[in-house]
Amino acid sequence: MTSSPSPTPATTPGEAASRRRVLLAAPRGYCAGVDRAVIAVEKALEQYGAPVYVRHEIVHNKYVVKTLEKKGAIFVDETEEVPEGNIVIFSAHGVAPVVHEEAKRGKLATIDATCPLVTKVHKEAVRYAKEDYDILLIGHEGHEEVIGTSGEAPEHITLVDGPQDVANVEVRDPDKVVWLSQTTLSVDETMETVDALKGRYPNLLSPPSDDICYATQNRQIAVKQMGAEADLVIVVGSKNSSNSVRLVEVALGAGARDAHLVDYAEEIDEAWLEGVGTVGVTSGASVPEILVHGVLDWLAQRGYEDVETITAAEESIHFSLPKELRRDLRAEAKAATEG
Repeated sequence: MTSSPSPTPATTPGEAASRRRVLLAAPRGYCAGVDRAVIAVEKALEQYGAPVYVRHEIVHNKYVVKTLEKKGAIFVDETEEVPEGNIVIFSAHGVAPVVHEEAKRGKLATIDATCPLVTKVHKEAVRYAKEDYDILLIGHEGHEEVIGTSGEAPEHITLVDGPQDVANVEVRDPDKVVWLSQTTLSVDETMETVDALKGRYPNLLSPPSDDICYATQNRQIAVKQMGAEADLVIVVGSKNSSNSVRLVEVALGAGARDAHLVDYAEEIDEAWLEGVGTVGVTSGASVPEILVHGVLDWLAQRGYEDVETITAAEESIHFSLPKELRRDLRAEAKAATEG
């Protein structure tokens, strides 16, 4: 008796089961800037007690935000929502100078948890603005990092949201133009935009160093290496995390048959595994390792127990905690309200 042909296009379930494996990207998860920001909130809660207010999500990850809320952090959308005399922490994405002024008017003690790599871009924007350059900021409209960087020199900065936006750019002097970028973009997309800009402005100046952060680049390189071998890539991260969303795009561009972004293992659809032999797993730069282990456990329960690590780079960068954590901020806030 013969069986009817299997509907799966290339791999039958039996064949897939015989070679089920996981390719685990390294590096993945927390970068130095995220680690610094999360620890800053935890240390502030330990040192000063709850509540500690945080302007916007400290990093773009649901689990991290919920965990810190349980410890006593209160997340707000605007500085004005923080009651006078309290402590407010600025997120890893950075804020514009006007936000520091708002905090001062509100008599708030501040902890600046901006990633030092984002701060570098802010300083570049200030320097080029002083030299009267038109600054073309490559990034996604509405992203907190873009808002913060634009606020450093709003009269000099024009946002360029991808290659398709280049035709809309207007500058005062085509010989005095420089590009900067959001740190969490896709390296390939950024350079595609830069190339398009150079087509219009041949004398476009590049920043002294690549603005795309080392962690973003390393995670994308790792995904490229495993993407060609993976039938399915699972990226652990939140939908509002730019670098996590980019990892899905990079995986598909590298040859992965399918790729999905999930916050938790429970969000994985078992239908994604149909005919899948090799699953690639990685996580965005704001994702704690506990969530990756949850995905690996979920996959292991379904026969994907063979895990091979794909290492693209070794990371040893660490950033010191914000200097404000070495001061008595509660006393400073109280003095400001009484002054």
